[in-house]
Amino acid sequence: MKVAVPAETDAAEPRVAATPETVRKIRNLGAEVAVESGAGMKSGVPDGEYAAAGATVAPSAAEAVRDADVV
Repeated sequence: MKVAVPAETDAAEPRVAATPETVRKIRNLGAEVAVESGAGMKSGVPDGEYAAAGATVAPSAAEAVRDADVV
């Protein structure tokens, strides 16, 4: 199973759908996680923290959601 986390499209929305902690939990359940590069920046979460939690950092929303089972 693949879970995708694209960046929010509303410029005024600082939240992101997943944190590194939730990425770890999802990974521990056996799912793959793809996060769009920059998705967490407005929330103060750099791409490296997602990668360290086990997510793949995708260069675009289209790449993140490709073949995803959950968005």
